[in-house]
Amino acid sequence: MTHATDYTKPFIVDKNLGRALDEDNANLPETNADGLPVVPPTQEQKYVFDKQGWLLVPSVLSGDELKEMQDFCHRLRHDPESIPAHERSPLGGPMQKLSDHPNVVGFLNEFLAHPALSSQECYGFRMESCHMFYRTVGDGNFGPHNGNGMLRFPGDSHLYRCIPGKAYSGLTRIVWELNPVKYRQGGTLFITGSHKAVYTAPDSIQSPDSPIWDTYECPAGSLLFFTEACTHSTHKWTNEENNRVAIFSCYNTVNSKWHDWNPHPKLLEEMPPKRQTLFRPVRAANNLIG
Repeated sequence: MTHATDYTKPFIVDKNLGRALDEDNANLPETNADGLPVVPPTQEQKYVFDKQGWLLVPSVLSGDELKEMQDFCHRLRHDPESIPAHERSPLGGPMQKLSDHPNVVGFLNEFLAHPALSSQECYGFRMESCHMFYRTVGDGNFGPHNGNGMLRFPGDSHLYRCIPGKAYSGLTRIVWELNPVKYRQGGTLFITGSHKAVYTAPDSIQSPDSPIWDTYECPAGSLLFFTEACTHSTHKWTNEENNRVAIFSCYNTVNSKWHDWNPHPKLLEEMPPKRQTLFRPVRAANNLIG
């Protein structure tokens, strides 16, 4: 009898002459810049992300850690002058450690990292944007975009590739929901599975009330992953009990770039060396640190 966990290793072609990539000996980082062990996605989480194009992990942050981040975001929104100039961003203060949180590194090791550009001192992916969405009632404009990532030309990274046993999300969005999100009251909307769609989207997606749209609810401190190859949209915030405080970050390969964004040079200089590798130059050749 075979089981769900029984599978053969995927055959991935390495750089030269059709040789197989030796994933067993890939030197993917096992700790983050703070020395914490990475948290790989479970088999179920990998399956769900590949099936849906998005994955929610509830309550990753809690307690004093979450409160400190909520307070920082409140200051960033309402009292930015109280924060040093180079830290007036969602990468500043306590927020910096979200960029390579153990769950983030574990997920990106699986779905984005380039093994040949990974080491214990160096991430095999890049972080290329980070923004805070602070929304009150009525904020947020519906606007469907992306999708059909299996057929995308590789130039802009909005693609999704998969073979039996392995998937690759070229441009990956990671969202930290620092306040509670109520169902269909402002969380990001998704057309589940559209990252693998081969048909043009129907006109029905132009209504946020269409049942074709999926979304989520979650407690504060939850973590959302989605591939930019999946059709998604902002949803107007209608939750009157709390504002939306969400940190939207985008990750890409080390040899491709989409966003015109960089962290403040002084903030980058103050980061641990391993975290700095999230922002290294965009190229493949001679770009392995350590």
